[in-house]
Amino acid sequence: MTDEDQLDWERIEELDRKVSVQGESLELSDETCAILRGGARLVAIRPEDTTEALREVVTAAHHLKEITRRLREGSARLGAADAQTDPLRDKGDFAGARRVLEDALAAEAVPFYREQLTGRIEDLATLETVFQTGHVTGDFHPWRQVRALSVRVQQGKPLELRDDLRGFLRQTAPSVAIGEAEVEEAFKTQEGTAALLAQMVQRIDDGKQRISQALYQMIRCQEVGELDGARQQMRDVLAVEVVPLYRRAAEENLASLEEPTPEP
Repeated sequence: MTDEDQLDWERIEELDRKVSVQGESLELSDETCAILRGGARLVAIRPEDTTEALREVVTAAHHLKEITRRLREGSARLGAADAQTDPLRDKGDFAGARRVLEDALAAEAVPFYREQLTGRIEDLATLETVFQTGHVTGDFHPWRQVRALSVRVQQGKPLELRDDLRGFLRQTAPSVAIGEAEVEEAFKTQEGTAALLAQMVQRIDDGKQRISQALYQMIRCQEVGELDGARQQMRDVLAVEVVPLYRRAAEENLASLEEPTPEP
């Protein structure tokens, strides 16, 4: 998304809040017309349709609703596609995951969301290749490739420990706090390598669930003014978490909670 797109998006959302939430009247000023034209471009409404809609306040208001509807439904569609795709992909059902994404793409009009869905389909194809061949692809989503390799092994497919795969696992293991000695020991047998992959996936999943739940509880504590409780959520994560990414997230959130509240 370009800076211009981002600005148009923010302006159309602000206009919608003023009209739909705050109850302000829509006035066809030059500024408002420019905002509606920018929003219409974002959601692939034809310029001539926008020009026609801007002739009257009533039709302009309907135009605003149509723009925000497309943005809202596109966001929901993408979220639903991700929610359905991720578990399918993670168990090796790449065909099922691809169908979900392709169905969402077929129904999508907003260019930004079409780009997001197209990118997900391309990423899925890369991961399917990793799953089918056992060959990794550079630095492409290392954790996702680890999962694809693990699923491959779980489904009884062989995994050839070539130099590139060894190098990939050596490079990725520290991101889930697994040391060099443990990795080299795992390489001695197929069973050891399979166990290493499973351990890496488990640490990714456990850490993600742990930090997600802690952040949710932290926010709830903040909402009722329980800052000590909010801090404790992050301290509890740090007491057990080993994955650097999740530890860093907990440390940063804890640091933000330790900062003094700005004076009003």
